[in-house]
Amino acid sequence: MENSSAQKERRRRVLAFILAGGKGQRLEPLTVYYPKPAVTFGGIYKIIDFTLSNCFNSDIRNIYALVQYKSAELIRHLRDGWQMYFSTARGEYLEIIPPQYAGTDQSYTGTADAIYQNLYLIEQDNPEFVVILAGDHIYKMDYRRMIETHRDNDADLTVGSVEVPLRDSIHFGIIQADAENRIIGFQEKPKEATPIPGNTENCFASMGIYVFKPQVLIDFLMRDAADSSSSHDFGKDIITKMVSTHRVFTYSFIDENRKTAKYWRDVGTLDAYYYANMDLICVDPLLNLYDASWPIRSVPVQAPPPKTVFRDNGRTGIAVDSMLSPGCIISGGRVIHSILSPRVHVHSWTHIEDSILFEGVDVARHARIRRAIITEGVRVPEHAEIGHNNQRDRERFIVTENGVVIVQKGAKI
Repeated sequence: MENSSAQKERRRRVLAFILAGGKGQRLEPLTVYYPKPAVTFGGIYKIIDFTLSNCFNSDIRNIYALVQYKSAELIRHLRDGWQMYFSTARGEYLEIIPPQYAGTDQSYTGTADAIYQNLYLIEQDNPEFVVILAGDHIYKMDYRRMIETHRDNDADLTVGSVEVPLRDSIHFGIIQADAENRIIGFQEKPKEATPIPGNTENCFASMGIYVFKPQVLIDFLMRDAADSSSSHDFGKDIITKMVSTHRVFTYSFIDENRKTAKYWRDVGTLDAYYYANMDLICVDPLLNLYDASWPIRSVPVQAPPPKTVFRDNGRTGIAVDSMLSPGCIISGGRVIHSILSPRVHVHSWTHIEDSILFEGVDVARHARIRRAIITEGVRVPEHAEIGHNNQRDRERFIVTENGVVIVQKGAKI
């Protein structure tokens, strides 16, 4: 059995950075008050919990979370909920790092610049591998497999990849690789992408997951920082230059979700976010949150169990095909195929269907809500109707292309 000192040394060979400062403009208004990684998902989680859980389950315990845009809520989440999982006595840490303004007078200008401003952390820790992760995707992945492949290939850089439809290439960095998985071409968000050989409908997209040899990373970031024409982005500026001169490989995503189809979601738009949440309450959801072999952790909610009350004639507190978080009270209302975050209160004679209610939402009597996302702390007044009159909804709220109504703080209901 591995002793504690050997385990500590093994863990210290891997240093992870989580890029958690993204504004998430396509998710507005959900990201008006905090960044995309801090957006609620599945009732009790934040989006960043999936990347952090992957790290924890992959035995990566030396992590820097790089925050930036409106980071107060995210910092509280990481500090209050996640740091307790890491033992300083065993040399583990989750450190929250704001922009360091290293040699600049501005915050991070790109993904590569975010790491460049924190190069001293790499030099200080002296790891064998540096893993760079996006904090705003939903998936389950054992990063150890990718690190071992990186070592076996003696790679300077390994890029995690997943198959996506060709029509979605405009949103991703697209990879072309040879039979040995060595990257021979990289297109950043092309309008027309190169398909996978033998599969004309799909292409390989970068997952925003990178494993680097530390010195190679340092050298390229120093050069990139000195290039005034660079946008300081890993996809546009680092990978494209490394492909022709260094050993750059792709690693095809192996899903720990244990379903027939691989599950990786960007949830970068309001409709994508809505449907990814709605999938969770299917009888057999694509994403399995109940698999004890790969648990998804979050901040423990200090609230009593959810409850339903009243079963009088015409007034029954009931929830069907739904997820209820701690602290929720369904008091004589009906909740159908919906997700309720902590401390939601649903009053009598209400009807809520196909909706997502964020923390602290209060729905007064006789309200009717359908196909809506109600953000934190909103109070829905008596007899209000949301999602039942498209024209009226568009006058008051944001309505997505697929007809999902978004009710934000301060909206006139």
